[in-house]
Amino acid sequence: MVLVYSTPWCAFCHAVKQYLDSKGVKYTDKDIEKDPAAAKEAVDKSGQMGVPVIDIGGTIIIGFNREQLDLVLRDQKLV
Repeated sequence: MVLVYSTPWCAFCHAVKQYLDSKGVKYTDKDIEKDPAAAKEAVDKSGQMGVPVIDIGGTIIIGFNREQLDLVLRDQKLV
């Protein structure tokens, strides 16, 4: 399962979602501005307040790091 914690105004959040879409990876987007519980989850998982926070099967990636995303997606057999 892939979760993306994001905000509507975050350019890197949009870039992550576009990248996952381009790879055909299904994900659940959690808008931390509309959902306080999701905001708390993101902070609890990442230890910081920034977005995007990506949770791929329990592996946490902070920000749009294409190399790390590709590595974890391959490890989790999602691409």
